[in-house]
Amino acid sequence: MDEFEVSSRESISDHHEANLPPVDRGKHAYLFLAACFIFEALIWGFTFSYGIFQDYYSTHEPFKSSGDIAVIGTCAMGISYMLLPVVFILLQAFPRMKLWAAPIGFLIMCLALSMSSFATNTGHLIVSQGVAYGIGASLAYAPTIVFMDDWFVQKRGLAFGIMWAGTGLSGVILPIVMQWLLNTYGHQTALRVWSIALIIMGGPLLFYVRPRLPISRSSRTRPFDFRFLWDTTFLIYETGNILEAMGYFLPTIYLPSYARHLGASSIEATLTVMLFNLASVFGCVIMGSMVDRYHATTCILMSTIGSTIAVFLIWGFAVSLAPLYIFCIFYGLFAGSFTSTWPAIVNEIKKKNTYVEPSIVFGILSTGRGIGNIVSGPLSEALLDQRPWQGIAAKAYGSGYGPLIVFTGVSAFLGGLGVVARSSKRLS
Repeated sequence: MDEFEVSSRESISDHHEANLPPVDRGKHAYLFLAACFIFEALIWGFTFSYGIFQDYYSTHEPFKSSGDIAVIGTCAMGISYMLLPVVFILLQAFPRMKLWAAPIGFLIMCLALSMSSFATNTGHLIVSQGVAYGIGASLAYAPTIVFMDDWFVQKRGLAFGIMWAGTGLSGVILPIVMQWLLNTYGHQTALRVWSIALIIMGGPLLFYVRPRLPISRSSRTRPFDFRFLWDTTFLIYETGNILEAMGYFLPTIYLPSYARHLGASSIEATLTVMLFNLASVFGCVIMGSMVDRYHATTCILMSTIGSTIAVFLIWGFAVSLAPLYIFCIFYGLFAGSFTSTWPAIVNEIKKKNTYVEPSIVFGILSTGRGIGNIVSGPLSEALLDQRPWQGIAAKAYGSGYGPLIVFTGVSAFLGGLGVVARSSKRLS
């Protein structure tokens, strides 16, 4: 009788699996990935284009005399990253919430941007365009990560790379749109238009961001294995992740301002962000395909070498727009693809911790990136205070942005900590 019951259950399980859409291929998997790509573009493209708002707020009333303008952008992105592990834990503990997180998140983002349009000082913008938007972004974005394991297995790294390329593509288009809206109608209209665009473009796609496997109504809270947090392998990867993030976001924030320092027009300044984001599209896809085949440290090494050379040898000597644009391309290709190494890192963690939940590892990695992001805001203000090295050092290092350039380069170099650790036999 027992053998018959086991056989029956296996037959039912096989029957259910046969009726499910296939993984790694097929219409349903590709529609899910396309929806995730658009979600990525809508949610993160806005925050990665904050350099346009940074430039606008710094030169227009009532914000130009306020401090901490850079904190708005780093706060929005940092909170988006840092809240992800909390959201992942809630979604895994209460599976039915997975279906509601994205709609609620989009609603919060739209309300946050609407509130931002009424801001009269930097503090208001930090709360609305920074904190509130970050909370909504975390909720809206989390299901794409959680459901990815359902839809892609053998091609998971490539799928993540394609999804993350959405940020880059949005970063090519959105700066042009935002720059035009800001210059023509001001920040109030620009923020309101984008809040409406989120509803129009994101709303219909909520139907496709769904799990492949049915969510059981009887699912209950279950314990999680957090032992990986004290594992040497994870600690080394996370440390490198935080150090890289502390400098990574600074060029995306200050490139338009630096271009203006070189005499660029509004469009020419916007082009710096566009080139960076366009290059990151290709960087993410290439790195995504690499992580399915190579060790995590090999992928990190590629990103580290390229981004470090780009900062010190190209940006550091860029005293005209042409080399600055070249820097944007190289930095986008190599630094812009750093997060695409995360699936490989998760695989390394799972080798040592079989029962670890992949989305939780992603969440903790996101927290590390968020920490680096938030720290980079006030740190960048301090680095540029009084414009040190101006007129003393050579080339771009003497432009007043020298400390910022050096810090970004050192941060990119330290992001390769995992490579050094592996060479010293501390990683398997």
